[in-house]
Amino acid sequence: MKEQIVTFKVDEQLFNLLNRIPNRSEFIRNSILKSLDNTCPLCNGSGMLNTCQKDHWESFSRHHHLAECTDCNSVYLTCDQF
Repeated sequence: MKEQIVTFKVDEQLFNLLNRIPNRSEFIRNSILKSLDNTCPLCNGSGMLNTCQKDHWESFSRHHHLAECTDCNSVYLTCDQF
């Protein structure tokens, strides 16, 4: 597979932080891949649901709600029907 070059702008503070990392390219690649692996399955990381997704979510959320884990404080979905 041929590698491609991707560029992006960062502010001065992030630039200075990245300059401290020995292998910036590897760090950025790994960070992006990890981020994509943890992307919301509904919105694909956009933070927005389209109209159809919102309709499905509203239907789903009638029997599901958000709860907070008492051990780690993470928010997760629970089902009211079980």
